[in-house]
Amino acid sequence: MEDNILQLSDADIYQRELQVLTKVNLKLAKGEFVYLIGKTGSGKSSLMKTLYGDLPLESGLGTVVGFNLNTLKDKEIPFLRRKIGIVFQDFKLLNDRNIFENLRFVLRATGWKDKENIKAKINEVLSSVGILESIHKMPYQISGGEQQRVAIARALLNNPDLILADEPTGNLDPKTSMEIMDVLHEIHQSGKSIFMATHDYALILKYPHKTLKCEGSQVFEVVQKTA
Repeated sequence: MEDNILQLSDADIYQRELQVLTKVNLKLAKGEFVYLIGKTGSGKSSLMKTLYGDLPLESGLGTVVGFNLNTLKDKEIPFLRRKIGIVFQDFKLLNDRNIFENLRFVLRATGWKDKENIKAKINEVLSSVGILESIHKMPYQISGGEQQRVAIARALLNNPDLILADEPTGNLDPKTSMEIMDVLHEIHQSGKSIFMATHDYALILKYPHKTLKCEGSQVFEVVQKTA
């Protein structure tokens, strides 16, 4: 159990009053990459939201990066999210400030105070995703793929134990999707655990990993076909 960075046991997942997944059992070990697939409305996003505290875990057992989802209090959610890097489909950048200020906002909100340390950390994460040259641009001045690189950099700011990526290539063209997947692959190779919801089977074929599927209110492992 101690080697599992994420674990659900007989967990029922709800979207408000509607139960969308039943008796979910899943484990993600440290350093593991796992895909979550399924049609729109199958429960992928609700499962993701439960893992980062946006939806409560109504029944069953769940732990994420050392936090007990059954007893998670509202005041603990910010601390949970400091240990998780979240990448969304729609980037969620602040359009009224440049890239540097977007990332500085996150660091200041999570307790960073020293200006030089903040600057060094922002330079480090932007360099790691190949977008440092856009540090002073506004989000609307860069492409969707570049915005997603910034979003991934933002997810790395507090050196999280786990990356939760919810359809990170959903708004991108196939070429850009592969480039973003290359970035996530490099992050995984550095030792990070990644749980990624996607509907893009081309990515799964190029970078095969353990794959779970949401279907008929169930979550089960899909056995990858080999050539």
